[in-house]
Amino acid sequence: MCIPILIEKDPLIISDRKFSSRLMLGTGKYKNFQDAKDAIILSGCEILTVAIRRAQSSSVDGIDKLLNNLDLTKIWLMPNTAGCQTSEQAIRLAFLGRELLKNLNYVDNNFLKLEVISDPKYLLPDSLGTITAAEYLCNKNFDILPYINADPILAKQLEEIGCVTVMPLGSPIGTNQGLKNLYNISIIIDGAKVPVIVDAGIGSPSQASEAMEIGAEGVLTNTAVAKAYSPKDMAYAMKLGVQAGRLSYLAGRAEIRDFAQPSSPIKGLSK
Repeated sequence: MCIPILIEKDPLIISDRKFSSRLMLGTGKYKNFQDAKDAIILSGCEILTVAIRRAQSSSVDGIDKLLNNLDLTKIWLMPNTAGCQTSEQAIRLAFLGRELLKNLNYVDNNFLKLEVISDPKYLLPDSLGTITAAEYLCNKNFDILPYINADPILAKQLEEIGCVTVMPLGSPIGTNQGLKNLYNISIIIDGAKVPVIVDAGIGSPSQASEAMEIGAEGVLTNTAVAKAYSPKDMAYAMKLGVQAGRLSYLAGRAEIRDFAQPSSPIKGLSK
């Protein structure tokens, strides 16, 4: 069977590091350790994000146990600054996250998912706080992956100060509403020279596929998997959705037309 385009030959590249999976997962909200472990393994994800605040109090929900039972040679941990309301808080936590990675024997891992969220109701990111923290941390050799509103101007500004991706939200965190900001995300993708990762709001594999079909280079999800009736099955479905969407994007969809066209040839038909 001829397969002209292979996922394995289409790596996601972030800060010169290659990943074969374009699905990223969070580690929160799972009912138990086994659900989290099974979901992460079946998802095939290679980038796993962990809240630094949660890692500090790991005995509460077993994050240590989870990390100790995963093959960290196949997973790139990405600390995040969830829970920070100001740029100052995020900057302090970023350095702590870097130290946590060193304690886990990661070499040259400077990835940081930057979240600055001052809005307690909708958990929308603080644009000014985000760009302030990002600029400082980029100058301190962090590889910043910033969580942002679907704002094309902000996305370009963050790219220009050195962020290695931009991560616009599809819809507010944990809502599972999908791509409510589809048009703006499309504009961001069109103008970006760094990978665009859709983060937050993805609630189903079809929504993940939709994000990939418009040219997003990856998807990060947590709630949709962790809160599913069967997290491991949803994780596997998300993997397939991301792959299908990416292949669809690379294949190039057929032209959209206003009028129907016959699928079978009409040459030779009698009039």
